Amino acid sequence: MLGQSAVRDGERGRMGGERAVSCLPYDGWGPNTPHGDEDGPQFFRPARNHADVALEGRTMFDYSCSRRSFLGLAGGVAAVAGLGLAGCGGSEAPAAGSADAAAGVVGEVTYDGASSFQALVEAAAEQFMNENPDCVISGSGNGSGAGLTAVSSGTVTIGNSDVFAETKLDADAAAKLVDHEVAVVGMGPIVSKNVTVDDLTLEQLKGIFGGTITNWSEVGGEDAEIVVVNRKEGSGTRATFEAAVFGEEKNTYKPAQPEQDKSGDVQTLMGSTDNAISYIDFSHFDDSKFTAIKVGGVEPASENVLDNSFPIWATEHMYCAKDADDATKAFLEYMLSDDVQAELVAEQGFIPVSKMAVVKDANGVVTEK
Repeated sequence: MLGQSAVRDGERGRMGGERAVSCLPYDGWGPNTPHGDEDGPQFFRPARNHADVALEGRTMFDYSCSRRSFLGLAGGVAAVAGLGLAGCGGSEAPAAGSADAAAGVVGEVTYDGASSFQALVEAAAEQFMNENPDCVISGSGNGSGAGLTAVSSGTVTIGNSDVFAETKLDADAAAKLVDHEVAVVGMGPIVSKNVTVDDLTLEQLKGIFGGTITNWSEVGGEDAEIVVVNRKEGSGTRATFEAAVFGEEKNTYKPAQPEQDKSGDVQTLMGSTDNAISYIDFSHFDDSKFTAIKVGGVEPASENVLDNSFPIWATEHMYCAKDADDATKAFLEYMLSDDVQAELVAEQGFIPVSKMAVVKDANGVVTEK
């Protein structure tokens, strides 16, 4: 998944036929709610279910439609009922009878950002383009920092990130973006196949990645120097890992091994290096190349992330400008639809946001829902 990727060629046949979906499977949080204000980012998350939305005092309408028609039909309902679909900028979708709706989504969507969930975005893009052949979606996975900078500057229409925009951009730039929380992913330490250690505490990880523990024998392993494989500054995976391990303390240790750009680079290097340790998201675990180890006795598994039992995890964000074009808004709405949330998210090794029992804010504070 390295470098520029574009899912635009080959057969554009139907994938699994027509299926009914909930055309508004998420609740939009706008500037007049506790989840956004006029000066800060707006947020959109998949709704847990209709009952939950009702209990929170929100309203929501639901109907079934095919994937081919869900964008156009949503616009038709909005036109008839006088409702506007929530999205980047909050503009209304075209009416079902309009030429735009009949033709499907037309335009170009570009993205850059976190490599950790690039595969999920690519899979969703392929499905979306099968339904909308006049829309082209392409992008790269150059890290969360790069993605946020690119969407902020207008270089791409979507910035993918493992971290909140306000942790990488200044307040004014972050306030001009709209956040779509599309999934949650666990991230954990991994070691070379020859390493015998299978469990480390957060304090031991802090010592290893902080440079004060340098030999595997110091943590119950063989007498061998530890090779630390780190990600580059700007990586959302690195920011998530260091926030869990170091807290607010700044890690200044620079290991001898060159820092890696992407998750795929870490996979490759860990598969060819003895006595090494690194960290990677669950969706990139590869038992043939390295071993994922426990943290404080807890297995690195999605079910342990749900309630924060496994403490290293991140929400996957897709940001767009508040005045994003219609194609970008349509694709982001699709990312929050049942076709993606109920199927692709889990298939690609991620956790639907709606399944989480806890939430994590921009400061890393975890609270129960």
